[in-house]
Amino acid sequence: MQTRILGRGLEVSALGLGCMGLSYAYGPATERSEAIRLLRGAHDRGVTFFDTAEAYAQGANEDLLGEALAPVRDEVVIATKFGFTNGVTTEGLDSRPENIRTVTDAALTRLRTDHIDLLYQHRVDPNVPIEDVAGTVRELIQAGKVRHFGLSEAGVESIRRAHAVQPVTALQSEYSLWWREPEAEILPLLEELGIGFVPFAPLGRGFLTGKIDADTTFDADDFRSNVPRFAAEARQANQALVDLIATLAAEKAVTPAQIALAWLLAQRPWIVPIPGTTKLHRLEENLSAADVVLGGDDLTRIGDALAGIEIHGARYSPSQQQFVSR
Repeated sequence: MQTRILGRGLEVSALGLGCMGLSYAYGPATERSEAIRLLRGAHDRGVTFFDTAEAYAQGANEDLLGEALAPVRDEVVIATKFGFTNGVTTEGLDSRPENIRTVTDAALTRLRTDHIDLLYQHRVDPNVPIEDVAGTVRELIQAGKVRHFGLSEAGVESIRRAHAVQPVTALQSEYSLWWREPEAEILPLLEELGIGFVPFAPLGRGFLTGKIDADTTFDADDFRSNVPRFAAEARQANQALVDLIATLAAEKAVTPAQIALAWLLAQRPWIVPIPGTTKLHRLEENLSAADVVLGGDDLTRIGDALAGIEIHGARYSPSQQQFVSR
């Protein structure tokens, strides 16, 4: 597996693993032994970057990673997040310094480690100055409990203000062929400040793989059942994007998922996508995207085609949107 550098010297595999779906958001949690097998299989295949959060099943995902990665702890980079009240997304935000410290100590215990490699603020809290958040993480870094500071779904002003207090190593936000908003202001800012970018949902929460269409149904406990972009009419309207990806994939004898990930990797050398999966064969498919080369002509063709495709449906419901890009 190739490696990339986030921020000022955090070396990780070019593709990481988003671990949320093993415990949270897409239906019942994966059976623990199977989840551990997947996580260890990812490491065996060269993944060194694993992403979790307190809010993923109130720490259960962190505990899962802690058990799975304990034998190889010194060989991996673990990222986790703080910022929701009681670790529950529906209870609002809480980035008070005392909560950051409490959540960090709890995460260290669940992760079975003495340090967190990359600690993100999960969402910007309008009730707590970002300088106080950055300052608290700086203290945790000085104490040896944290190595690097990250932000998630933060806007330009928040990134600048936080970075002035404690250098931000990485921003994690949604970015993919069907959500390109970061290209306008975020990517230029990250390049200016030397901050790495970690796109979550790089496969459009599964839509860009071509395995979801207008007839797909989602269980009630699947996050996507309440997302406007996954309404049947939106999926039908967005099929043009999937068709474009599928055409290019067929020409290169690869899969649509590999095209979507290769496109992200081609955007900047400091971008590290974190696709998630619960299946080993999908993991292998995703990791093979690092070997797919998209040339200048390919990228131009994709860009020209995307310019003519309008994406339908908001990426979050109104209640979820309140936590995004402050």
